[in-house]
Amino acid sequence: MAINIETKRLIMRQLSGEDWSLYYELQTDPVIIDLCFDQRSETDIKTGFESRLPNWTTDSEHWLCLVIIEKESGNKVGITGFNLADGIAEIGYLLLPCFHGIGYATESLEALLAWTQNIDEVNGYNAVVTKGNIASERVLEKCGFNLSKIEQNAYEIRGQLYDDHIYTLQLKSHRKLTVK
Repeated sequence: MAINIETKRLIMRQLSGEDWSLYYELQTDPVIIDLCFDQRSETDIKTGFESRLPNWTTDSEHWLCLVIIEKESGNKVGITGFNLADGIAEIGYLLLPCFHGIGYATESLEALLAWTQNIDEVNGYNAVVTKGNIASERVLEKCGFNLSKIEQNAYEIRGQLYDDHIYTLQLKSHRKLTVK
């Protein structure tokens, strides 16, 4: 199934082999990974990339990974997507720093959530954000997510322990999602 999601300013399509340089940059840029994860080896990054390439279906065990593209310029902005397990879609997104602060993360996440409204297997959503990643927390809050749990000292980055902030959004309790 070809996945194409459009918003006023963005197009999202499934990751393909031609997106390796974008994926690699998102996984190695110090600004992006500062509050997300430790630097990974190129082999580990390539393994993660390749695991997201197969066509996605609701039975897939791998992440649905969508490339976010500006409509007007054709520039690749970043990636978004989710991994579906037991009815819960774990949401994730990474945007290139030059596209931070202009609403693309919120716009793409709202569109992704609206698109998943047609997937019967999705009963709710969660997202894990490292404490201190305030911009990501604001994106989730704008999209209707609520902080539901804090797991103290749950994740280590560069030898320092950070709390994980767990955000959730249940389908039964949130407003009808629409693409703007």
